[in-house]
Parts: sequence; C-alpha cells; structure tokens
Amino acid sequence: MSYPSDPAAPEPGPVYPDPPYPGTPAPPYPGSAVPAPPYPGSAVPAPPYPGAPASSPPYPGSAVPAPPYPGSAVPAPPYPGSAAPPPYPETPAPPSYPGGAPQYPAAGAAPSYPAAPPAHPGVTPTYPSGPQPTATAPPYIPPQTPPAAPTPAAPPEAPAPDDLDYRHAGSRIHVAAHQRGADATAIGQLAVQVPGFLVSLAVIASFAVGILGTAMGWLVILAWLASGALVFHRPTELAFARHVMKLRAPLAEERARLEPVWREVTARAGIEAHTYELMVENSTDLNAVAAAGHVVGVTTYALNEIPSSNLAAVLAHELGHHTGGHAWTGLLGYWYSLPGRIAWAFMRGIARIAIRVASVFSLAATGMVYLFIGMFVIGGFVAAWYITVPLVAAPYLLAYVGRQGELRADRQAADLGFAPHLAQVLHHFQAQEDAVKAQAAAQGRQLKEPGGLAKLLTTHPDNYTRLQALEPYLQLGR
Repeated sequence: MSYPSDPAAPEPGPVYPDPPYPGTPAPPYPGSAVPAPPYPGSAVPAPPYPGAPASSPPYPGSAVPAPPYPGSAVPAPPYPGSAAPPPYPETPAPPSYPGGAPQYPAAGAAPSYPAAPPAHPGVTPTYPSGPQPTATAPPYIPPQTPPAAPTPAAPPEAPAPDDLDYRHAGSRIHVAAHQRGADATAIGQLAVQVPGFLVSLAVIASFAVGILGTAMGWLVILAWLASGALVFHRPTELAFARHVMKLRAPLAEERARLEPVWREVTARAGIEAHTYELMVENSTDLNAVAAAGHVVGVTTYALNEIPSSNLAAVLAHELGHHTGGHAWTGLLGYWYSLPGRIAWAFMRGIARIAIRVASVFSLAATGMVYLFIGMFVIGGFVAAWYITVPLVAAPYLLAYVGRQGELRADRQAADLGFAPHLAQVLHHFQAQEDAVKAQAAAQGRQLKEPGGLAKLLTTHPDNYTRLQALEPYLQLGR
C-alpha cells in the first residue's frame, strides 16, 4: 500500500489486511480488539516503545495494531502523521519513513527494503510476505546509435525522347523492287577484291592438290568456292554476328524500343521489316552496323540515349548499306581474299624472322636478306604485274569504295526523309571529336592527325564532307 507522505503515491484506496502467515491462526477482522498474533519465529510479541501503551499504535483508519515487520523483533515505526514514540535510550531517533528504511538498534545493519513499485491508477499495491529481495542495479543497456537515414535512390534516367513521326504506322507505302541489291559501290568492292580472290585460289589449289592429290584437291577447291553462299545463310550470319562482331539479341525492353522505329524506316523504304535481323552491341559509342546479308546491329548508347528520330536516321543509313549490297559484297570479298591475306601475313612473318636472325650475325648478312626480299618483290611485279599491282593498290581502292558507300547510304537515309536527323548525328560526332582534341590540348598533347597516304586508307569520309553532301536535302527540307 502507499504511504500518505509519498508524493508519487496515488489516491488512497481501500486498505486490505496482510495475509496470514503459514502455521498461524488467521488474524482478526478489522474492528476487532484482539491483537494480532506474533510473526513466525517469535513466541512473544515485540515490547512496546518506552512510555507507550501496551499495544502498538494502529494503522491509519484501523483499530487493529500493525504486526511487526518480517524477520525483526522490533515493531515497525509509526506512519507519518501519527504520534512518534520516543526513541530507545542512548540511541538516535529513527528517521521518518519516506527517505529510507529505519535503522534498528542492536541488530546490525538492517536490510534495506526495495522502493515501492509505481502504483497503477485504481490498484492498491500489496507487498509479498517473507524475506524481501535485495534490490539490484538495472542491467547496463549500451546506447543505441540511431540508424543512418537511408540515402535516397537516384531518380531513374529519363528515356530518350520519342519524337519520330510515325506517319505510316508500320504499313508499307510501296514494295521495293528488290529487298536487297547491288549498286555501283557494291560492284566496285567485288571488282577490287578479284586479285585477292585469285591469289587465294592459287593458295588453296597449291595446298589442296599438293597435299591431297588432284581428285581430292579439286573437291576442296569446289567446297571453298561454294562456301561463299554461307554469307546469305541466316544461322551462319547470326553465329558470325555473335562470335565475331560481339552482337546479341535485343532484350524485351530494347526490342519494344527498337522495333517501332525500325518498322517506320522499312515502311518508308518499302522493305519487309522481317527481312533483316535486329541485334544489339553493348557499347557506349553512338554507332550501328550492317553485317553480312541480314543483320542490322545498333549500340546500346544509340538505342537508349538518342531521340527516336536520330535512331531512325542511323537505322536508315544501315538499311541503305543493305539495300545497296555493301554489306554482303564486302563480307564476300573479305572471305574469298582471306587465304591470300593469311599467306601474305605468313610471308611477312618469315621475312621479319630472317632479318632478325641475320642481324645477329653481321650487317652483311642482314643486307643479303634485304636484297633477296627486294629481288623477290621485283620479280613478282615483272612476272605477274596484273596480280601484284592490284594487290598493292587494293587497300587504297577498297578504302575509296568504302567512303563512296557511306555517302550513298547517307543519301538513302535522306531520301526517306531523315536528312535533318542524320545531320544532327553527324554534328554529334563532330562535337565528340572536338572535345577529344580540346582535352588533349589542355593536357599539352597533340593528337596525331592522319596525313598523306594514311588519309587514303580511311573507309569513312570526314563529318564535314558528309554534311556537305546532305546540304541539298537540308535546303529542300526533306
């Protein structure tokens, strides 16, 4: 129960008597004059305070005297507000009850009683019988560091704007006479590759006939000649695109972005959209490629970062390579000239090794090797100039044909109405080149510009040349 002088105690509630102790008769009901029996372990009730009446003062509001505290023969001091009994002789007066348990004389240090538990409104606390537990310090609770505020996630990047005029909604306005053809540029590529093809045929025939004999050798030659048809075999093309050109099939979201643009481009050109296979290259460059006979590849940067109108212009440019035959003629010429290229690389490797070995012995030996190589080259020019001259000139001729093919593909995109958008892409390319040059200049470096014969080996015209070729279409507003 709460003590009257406790400021934290609730309003006094009904007073209940303490329960009887085991082995003793039940205490009398309130209002009875019979004194309470002694606590267990004591045969005689505690003597009263000196000068006090024979019985202990009763609890407030009750005529029954309070029993002594458990484990002590000394009766409890009176509650605050009652007449305080005189202290024992030669002992200090006990302190008043709130503020701590009283110190009883001649009994040593009395155990301290735990503080009264906080009372709930409307409930009177009761105290357990028997020895009181010893108060212990509360367990140490380490300070909790508040969790750091979560870093807000970066907002997703806005998709590239879809500003394409889908004027045909994927339906063709006409059907092109040829879904795939060969213009003058494609025929020029094939013509330039003829010397390489003849050298490759000689290499294949020499090894096949010399090693396998005449009959088996001719079978090998015929098989090699027929292998060019694989350029138009779609599974072979896809394998070539995946393993050689590092292209992959588009993901679902990439296809959803790519196919509507592609259908608009093919609708304007009168081409069946499914004639060509769309593929994607993981790259941060703005680029696209026309591979083999049926593959159109585009980089992830071009797919996700540029507007749909610019993406359509890039795809229209690659479609121009396909419809002009630039892709399949280029790959076919490369394939048939490959054995000759391998043989030429092997001979160059042998010449380098011979020069390096001769240089170990003496300068005269090195000069003799150079003399032998020079005589071999001159003999080739004299004996078969119609082969050697085109072989030497072939790289420059192929580069020129490639530049003309790029300009023709630009005109194809402009004819489909993408001239302004293709011009934006070319301006983007030029801005990238200017930024690289400015960065090199800021670091005190100077980029090496191709000059002389190196310029003749570039397969793409510069951006200003391409923009100048688009001027007539831009002036007409196409």
